[in-house]
Amino acid sequence: MRLARIGEPGAERPVVVDGDTYLDLTPITRDIDGSFLGNDGVARARAAVAAGELPVLGAAGPRVGAPIARPSAVYCVGLNYAAHAAESGVEPPRNLVMFMKAPNTVVGPDDDVAVPRGSERTDWEVELGVVISRRATYLDGPEKSMDHVAGFVLANDLSERTWQLETSGGQWSKGKSAPGFSPTGPWLVTPDEADWRDLRLRSWVNGEPRQDSSTADLIFDVPYIVWHLSQHLALEPGDLILTGTPEGVALSGRFPYLARGDVVELEIDGLGRQRQVMV
Repeated sequence: MRLARIGEPGAERPVVVDGDTYLDLTPITRDIDGSFLGNDGVARARAAVAAGELPVLGAAGPRVGAPIARPSAVYCVGLNYAAHAAESGVEPPRNLVMFMKAPNTVVGPDDDVAVPRGSERTDWEVELGVVISRRATYLDGPEKSMDHVAGFVLANDLSERTWQLETSGGQWSKGKSAPGFSPTGPWLVTPDEADWRDLRLRSWVNGEPRQDSSTADLIFDVPYIVWHLSQHLALEPGDLILTGTPEGVALSGRFPYLARGDVVELEIDGLGRQRQVMV
């Protein structure tokens, strides 16, 4: 099942995506948020679709927002593909690297993104995102993780590299939290329709290929990430975890950084496609 939110910023309507048609989810929830997900929302939505209880809104067309309302937290895994660690000039991590982004960075998949004032090193990163469905703390093992996952999303973990690496003071979040730096969606896809173990990830800038890899190359896989984070913090329904990016970013030195007017496109098989204009 694919869930989405359509409409202008701040006024998005929750829907189920059925081919080119939207089914209105408002009879069972006001939004796709932690409350909905934490109260068996996906199962309730599935039952409502099967029973024909959701009104048809018509063909796709309106703006698509992020498929989840603003999460309570955005957790990110760094250097989680060996080739990306190499192009960043570091060894692959022995322990999972975690940093955080401000929740207000989460925007729609096709929204314009502003290059931050004074930025000369704004970079793109296509990533698989994991959305939490049930509170997860001190899970007994990775085999328990998927019981706490609502589904998967496509995300762009935009970064300002100077702020992240040179003026950061040792933490990455300063270079990760500019407004609009986490375009997410278009859909939240439930685990029965997306196999996280081998999804192709790609990105383009101005139509030129940049990244082309697979989640099969993750150093720390999805169940491990959820389990590991649960040993250090409480994951809440609606939280978003970004699992890392493969090689092919501007930080490698092979490509120019983003400038105003550039067009970034990203895609993950089964999770949809994004397009952002840098403004």
